[in-house]
Amino acid sequence: MRSPFHILLIAVPLFIQIIQTNFIFLISYVARQKLGLAYEDAAPAALTGASNHFEVAIATAVTLFGLNSGAALATVVGVLIEVPVMLMLVELCKRTAFWFPREPEKSTLPDPRCLKPWSSR
Repeated sequence: MRSPFHILLIAVPLFIQIIQTNFIFLISYVARQKLGLAYEDAAPAALTGASNHFEVAIATAVTLFGLNSGAALATVVGVLIEVPVMLMLVELCKRTAFWFPREPEKSTLPDPRCLKPWSSR
């Protein structure tokens, strides 16, 4: 599996999965906002729901098929695509925190709403 072409073949369907990840996140995040849940509950729940749990997939693929298998390569490429998408969704959560009620006793970090909406840092 040293050919970059194999990685490209694996990556193409995973890029389609970006749409699915964003769709699930948006449905979950907006539903929690409509239900009036606190930001401290809504953001982690929406991110967990949108995650594809590639870490478990890597462990399973390596255990079942070995380290040099195509399945292991596919799961590693999946993580390389999922991580930037999830980081983008985290930033979206931070910048839309003002949509939600606040429960500061649940928070371990400073209020993300101190950021001006959609401003550069």
